[in-house]
Amino acid sequence: MKKITLFIAAAALFIAADVSAQMTMVRDGKAKSRIIVTTDQKPDSEAAVLLQDFVQRISGAVLPIVPADEVGKFLRKGDVLIGNGMTDTLYDVSESQEGEKVLKEDGFRLLTGDGRLRIAGGCDKGSIYGVVTLLEKYLGVSYWGENEYSLTKSRDVVLPEIDEIDNPAFRYRQSQFYGMRNDPVYKLWMRLEEPAEMFAGSYWVHTFDKLLPSSRYGVEHPEYYSYFGGKRHPGKASQWCLSNPEVFEIVCERIDSIFKANPGRNMISVSQNDGNFTNCQCDACKAIDEYEGALSGSVIHFLNKLAERFPDKEFSTLAYLYTMQPPKHVKPLPNVNIMLCDIDCDREVTLRENASGREFVEAIEGWSKITDNIFVWDYGINFDNYLAPFPNFHILAENIRLFHDHGANMHFSQIAGSRGGDFAEMRTWLVSKLMWDPSRDTEELMQEFLEGYYGAAAPYLYRYIKVMEGALIGSGQRLWIYDSPVSHKRGMLKPELMRRYASLFDMAEKAVADDSVALARVQRTRLPLLYSELEIARSEKNMDMQELAAKLDWFESQVKRFEVPTLNERSNSPVEYCELFRSRYMPREEKSLAEGASVIFLDEPGSAYASLGKTALTDGLFGGAGFVEGWIGWEGKDASFVIDLGQVKEISSIESDFLHQLGAWVLLPTQVSYEISSDGENYKEAAVKDLPEDRSAKIQFVSVRHDFDAPVPARYIKVNVTGTKTCPHWHYGVGHPCWFFIDEVTVL
Repeated sequence: MKKITLFIAAAALFIAADVSAQMTMVRDGKAKSRIIVTTDQKPDSEAAVLLQDFVQRISGAVLPIVPADEVGKFLRKGDVLIGNGMTDTLYDVSESQEGEKVLKEDGFRLLTGDGRLRIAGGCDKGSIYGVVTLLEKYLGVSYWGENEYSLTKSRDVVLPEIDEIDNPAFRYRQSQFYGMRNDPVYKLWMRLEEPAEMFAGSYWVHTFDKLLPSSRYGVEHPEYYSYFGGKRHPGKASQWCLSNPEVFEIVCERIDSIFKANPGRNMISVSQNDGNFTNCQCDACKAIDEYEGALSGSVIHFLNKLAERFPDKEFSTLAYLYTMQPPKHVKPLPNVNIMLCDIDCDREVTLRENASGREFVEAIEGWSKITDNIFVWDYGINFDNYLAPFPNFHILAENIRLFHDHGANMHFSQIAGSRGGDFAEMRTWLVSKLMWDPSRDTEELMQEFLEGYYGAAAPYLYRYIKVMEGALIGSGQRLWIYDSPVSHKRGMLKPELMRRYASLFDMAEKAVADDSVALARVQRTRLPLLYSELEIARSEKNMDMQELAAKLDWFESQVKRFEVPTLNERSNSPVEYCELFRSRYMPREEKSLAEGASVIFLDEPGSAYASLGKTALTDGLFGGAGFVEGWIGWEGKDASFVIDLGQVKEISSIESDFLHQLGAWVLLPTQVSYEISSDGENYKEAAVKDLPEDRSAKIQFVSVRHDFDAPVPARYIKVNVTGTKTCPHWHYGVGHPCWFFIDEVTVL
């Protein structure tokens, strides 16, 4: 998006109006204004329709929309002029011109004078955002969520004297919200954009394989792809050998064809595939990176060559995981955009306040010294549990100010925008306000939203947010993007606090009991608390089964009522979760003979799991969708361990439980075998089970079970697991060690 600076000379645009001047748009339900679209630009026409629509919703009057060529030079009092046409007072000026305020991309000016209103925009959607501000600030319309807005009806619509210029802090603002799919007004009102509006052919992040498909080139030209571990790694998730001149020429041809097929789109992402430390380490690439002191060095050298080949285009590339830190010598050319990601940072405090955040701060400080074309991708999301509390409102504004103060001019705030997610409506509303103006006060914005959206329930929900925020910080527990409610059951979600939260929601529901709309909003917002109760309950012994069953039934009815589509980024259904909960986590008819049995590791698990493994495999509790609790993992190797039942028992079946979660590099093993023994020395093979490869993105629990033809005596059960060990070519960890995770071993 090219930066445009425009200045509207107020004195020349209209004759100065009297201080008490007002402009009447509607009187007694009758239109007194015309909306004149002064250009043939699509955003100006959309702005006109938006204004017409909401004035009608307010007053019942329909303001006619008139093209400029039908008006001629004869303007009337009450006319609303949208766009930069019909005036010779719009000038290109320099930003450095003292005493002048310029319009930037998406900026706008609202100006009344001589009984008329002009809504003029910088390039792109400035006129639309001018209409939104007019409706919000001067006509009292508030937009909250998907087709959720509030306004006060009136048969008269009168504007005060207005002279306002406003520019966004970021030229591009992106977030997530489920409502954008079905409510086009919502996206405009929140002043949000989507990659397809900007990036040619929707080539937006992780584009290496789209530009140089391994399915086409991988077999015949493995030299186009990363070299590490003694060999090339062609595959869908592979990185490029960025020093290979043939790669550069093929990519140039491809990019040229994409731009020609997408006229009007002048930006494209040429960026690494997902995955960490999968970069090429051939002699040529390694020499560049070592000279630059960062693995981003070879990337920027490559992007600069593209930028020189296509000087009228803009190229975005990721500074992500292994490329987060900037190079020491090479500087990105002006038409190279750095998409800097803070994916590895914890979220319980601001980025300046913990070690993971400070590493990112170091990175953005470094990049800001060598470029002013930075796109920050910030994560305020729990990928594994959308329906879990994520109390990070207190850090949003300060982090966004950090990005802006270090020269970022584009921003994607990736938050839990799924229906039913933790305060999903308020999150998007809040970050949209802050991306436009980071100086806004978060507390004031939260109060405005809570009062406008939840009505009389607002004070209780505000207290809920603040109590949990304080409990999180006080617990010292990290808040991160693959979190689990179980991780916080001794902290912000401990029993004493959970009772407090439930009480606050009870009071919130009571406060709006006579308002069906507000009540439904409160009950939908309660879903993360209900989900957390279930998740924590499944990790505890001695559950009250009757109470738990009632909670599960209620949660299921609510996710169906509110049409909640998914629990996580892998599209696991909440309804399926409820069904799985009943079969997986509720007590089984038969108690496992291995419950409480000791575990002897012949191959030690990962160091983080060694202590837990002594009890977790036989505690009668099954792990959840995240590997962070309950599971025991091995990375890049096979494993064997022995379950000691304490005495010889008659057994009929052996069953092991495995996690499948590709997003966390957790792959199923290739084989599981069971051996049994009565003395712990002489083992007899009981079964060998082969597992097929599974490329499904969904999180799954896979049982590996063997049933004996007849009961057999055994005290010791040896479980042998053959791991996949290395991420295959189709996985974005290609060539690197992968994990397998096992939780419960059940013996009947």
